[in-house]
Amino acid sequence: MKASISDHILASAGALFYREGIRAVGIDRIIDETKIAKATLYRHFPSKDHLVAAYLQDRHERVIRSLESVLDEAPDPRDQLNLIFERLHEKADSPEFRGCAFALAVAEHGDSERVVNVARAHKETVSQIFAALMTKAGVETSRAAAHLSLLYEGALATVAVGRDPQAVLTARDCALFVFDAALSQIKDAKQA
Repeated sequence: MKASISDHILASAGALFYREGIRAVGIDRIIDETKIAKATLYRHFPSKDHLVAAYLQDRHERVIRSLESVLDEAPDPRDQLNLIFERLHEKADSPEFRGCAFALAVAEHGDSERVVNVARAHKETVSQIFAALMTKAGVETSRAAAHLSLLYEGALATVAVGRDPQAVLTARDCALFVFDAALSQIKDAKQA
């Protein structure tokens, strides 16, 4: 299946935005990279703001598909949690990894309501994935899920700044501890 012009623009612009930064990549650079006319770009994306939001939406869909595939891969919630962090570690252990694309976009383009809304929606969806994982494990309170989500986000930020992918494994160990403690509290409550 041949990619559409919009997909081609998104792929090229997205790679540039993530690798070099949103502010550093101008429209002319995207036009040069994609080998399209300026009018074609603006026909598909009326402004750079629209293009950045579309890039983030596309990335959101890919990240969520990746997280959901992990959930399908392992039946046990604890194994799912471990695998989420293992996959993040694999990504973080790449020289191209710059951290969370959504945090980077908000840091650079936070004056755009469109961009901020996509980033917030992404973070909320990731939080919901952790909440669903904990619910599947039998933990109904949102506290443990919030802790897991914060550990995931913290791992992304720590690797982006410290350039040490081992931070993800440390976050994984903490996440598994939170998971086990939440299950232990449920068992203790049932036995009381």
